[in-house]
Amino acid sequence: MSWFQAVILGFIQGLTEFLPVSSSGHLIFLPKLFGWADQGLGFDTMLHLGSLVAVVIYFRIKLLQMFKAFFSRKAELKSDRKLAWLIILSIIPAGLVGVFFNSWIETNLRSASLIAFTMIFWGVVLWVADRYERSKDQKIKRSIENIGWRDALLIGFAQAIALIPGTSRSGITMTAGLFSKFDKKSVAEFSFLMSVPIIFLAGAKQILDLLEIGLGDISLSILLIGFLSAMFSGFLAIWGLMKLIQKYSFTPFVIYRIFIGLMILLFL
Repeated sequence: MSWFQAVILGFIQGLTEFLPVSSSGHLIFLPKLFGWADQGLGFDTMLHLGSLVAVVIYFRIKLLQMFKAFFSRKAELKSDRKLAWLIILSIIPAGLVGVFFNSWIETNLRSASLIAFTMIFWGVVLWVADRYERSKDQKIKRSIENIGWRDALLIGFAQAIALIPGTSRSGITMTAGLFSKFDKKSVAEFSFLMSVPIIFLAGAKQILDLLEIGLGDISLSILLIGFLSAMFSGFLAIWGLMKLIQKYSFTPFVIYRIFIGLMILLFL
């Protein structure tokens, strides 16, 4: 793998991990389109760790508050303590599906046609959810402080569906939140926060697998380039999306998803 490929794949991973456009779909589609060899587990792990560092840096204050609240009984920390528990609850569905079905999904659900379908289908559902959110009066929209255990589980089940390549973890969790009458800023923040344990657990599993099979012949410099590229673009994606959705709709992402889905059908 060249340094150019490492930069491009890292940038795409970080950007698409947090934008509602599917990181797995892009990382499967682009290497096939350009005829690049599979990047390997070691490189894939570094990209996930780069994305994890990006979201931790962006939400460092909130995450630290939640961590402190989790181990405290102080009344003034009740809101952050509740949110920490809800984040844990939200990852259970995806965790269970990942443990029991991840191998089957990796083997049977990575075809180009399926990725194209999920890119387009869930893009359209996101557009419907976005229209639904905009149709609601601002007074009845809910904020992140109003999230309850039912909401956390619903969004968590949506996250489990995102194990299917092309779905987009951030996209489908935001979609579920919008249908639950939360405002766009709140659903994006909750989606990003719940990504922290999921990305961490996925990365930890990959590291354990690497201990068995090794890094292969990929160089440490290429791994570092991929890591830094994913970290930078991931932070940029989170910062940009949090700014954009407070003024604009998700429609540009929907159009992009449909376009990429059609490109996959045409060229792959």
